[in-house]
Amino acid sequence: MSAHQEVEIKFRIADVKALANRLETAGFRLVTDRTHEMNTLYDRPGEPLRRRGALLRVRKYGPRWTVTYKDKSVVKPGRHKSRREIETPVENGESLAAIFQAVGFKPGFAYEKFRSEWSDGAGHVVIDETPIGDFGEIEGPPQWIDAVAGKLGIAKAQYITASYGELFLEWKKQTGNKVGQMLFPL
Repeated sequence: MSAHQEVEIKFRIADVKALANRLETAGFRLVTDRTHEMNTLYDRPGEPLRRRGALLRVRKYGPRWTVTYKDKSVVKPGRHKSRREIETPVENGESLAAIFQAVGFKPGFAYEKFRSEWSDGAGHVVIDETPIGDFGEIEGPPQWIDAVAGKLGIAKAQYITASYGELFLEWKKQTGNKVGQMLFPL
């Protein structure tokens, strides 16, 4: 089990292949090939976790399951998203979901994507292909994030600190789409 402060930024990707080429040129190596990922957030009636900026997530990434708790950081908001993250592998995510429901948690927002992961040994860059567009995430120490973003041609004005749930709501507002989950196909 790991408990740490997650520090990251997201950015929009216009061309996935071009970004992969820039990552290789910048010295990154592919850690995980393009892999399907399914995420379901759980909360109690009245959504007390969401209201305080927290989430409880069950994720299936390829054949692997994890459970994650995240909450808002006490650190002042800035250009990087920073929050506490507690995560651990789970042998059977479907059983865990049944346990959550048995003790009063309900499945809420579900979202999926195809993710590939890259690393240079100091941090990670991921490419997420989602139903609402392609996004990258750079996760690591703040100065490293800024340095990598610069190498990849990503300006600080392009940094996104919103969650996929927030990005989905923004997409729904812009498109007028009434779908309730961020699942393929939209």
